[in-house]
Amino acid sequence: MVILWVLMALAMFSMVLLPVFRRRSSGIQLVTPGDPDAADPADYGFLRQEELDIRMPGPDADLLDVLDVVQRTQDYRAASQLLAGTETEGETRWQRVQAFAGAASLELQQRPGGVSETPGGQWLRVWRAEAPKDAGGAAVHAEFLVQQAWRTSTPGTDDFRIIMEEARSACGDAALLSPGDPIPYIIELSVARGLGYSQPEFEKLWLKVLDRAPSHMGAHLAALHYWCEKWHGSRETAYAFAESAAARAPQGSLLAAMPLFAVFEHLPEVNLVSSFYQSEVVTKAVHGALYAVHAARPDDPMLAHVRHLLICFLVRGERWSEAMNQLVHVDGHVGALPWTLSPDPAADYAIYRALAVAGYEANGGSPATLSH
Repeated sequence: MVILWVLMALAMFSMVLLPVFRRRSSGIQLVTPGDPDAADPADYGFLRQEELDIRMPGPDADLLDVLDVVQRTQDYRAASQLLAGTETEGETRWQRVQAFAGAASLELQQRPGGVSETPGGQWLRVWRAEAPKDAGGAAVHAEFLVQQAWRTSTPGTDDFRIIMEEARSACGDAALLSPGDPIPYIIELSVARGLGYSQPEFEKLWLKVLDRAPSHMGAHLAALHYWCEKWHGSRETAYAFAESAAARAPQGSLLAAMPLFAVFEHLPEVNLVSSFYQSEVVTKAVHGALYAVHAARPDDPMLAHVRHLLICFLVRGERWSEAMNQLVHVDGHVGALPWTLSPDPAADYAIYRALAVAGYEANGGSPATLSH
């Protein structure tokens, strides 16, 4: 199996070959496209790699429609109306704020502007200028600044700190416009990580989030990053935070999957041994996430996030059938961890999907035996 993971790693880094695997009872091998024994994800109704949507983890037709209007017309008003009509405390509004901010940030990256060119994301600047008291616009602007800091500069540099300080001020402005809204404080969690808030200062900010949205999973994931070993905590602190969140999770809450995200954040830089993904700590976290998925509402906006991370762990643990059961629910949208860490999220996802199909068929599975 070590050879399999080496092959997969090479494919993930090269991103030049379509991932096609041969299904054999003796194992799985990388083969060329068109091989008669190649497993074909299309047999299961899965989309081709080039058709995968990398913008979000799951479908949100209203958001996609509004994003299209805003980017085509450069008029912010449809975005303002959508956010105004979205529940303040819920996960959906947070995801939409992130999506609008990300769209503006990517536009600016693609069109930085010049003497004869209007910079990308101009609609967000107009939004803030024409509707300075719009809480939705203020939140999107604050998140835009955070994304710009992480996207365009290196943590610890003067440029990074200047943008993050501006983002902190923007979070304060957004909070004043909507006192009961958790989103300005959730955005500031990322500012806290970037600027290195002290632990007491961070905990004070975290209490403001909990007062407004105690079961908000997006907020918990943002806070988990702060407590990770690579930032301002440790493996033990991050695990304790995630396990505490899971323990107090209300019935049906996806917070029960938090330990899996903590494990993911502390994976070794290189680990191609499948036995690691079958270890007790990983197995326990995977089972917690599977339970959370089973108990969650089908329309929970965070459900796709958990399913995508499960696919990664289930494939690496060679739990092919369970991986396929997650794939049928999320295929088509890949804007989630772990794929978004790759320069080509669709290609990364497609490799894991092809492995799942090949492993499933090598063990007797077929499109006819897969339940949807």
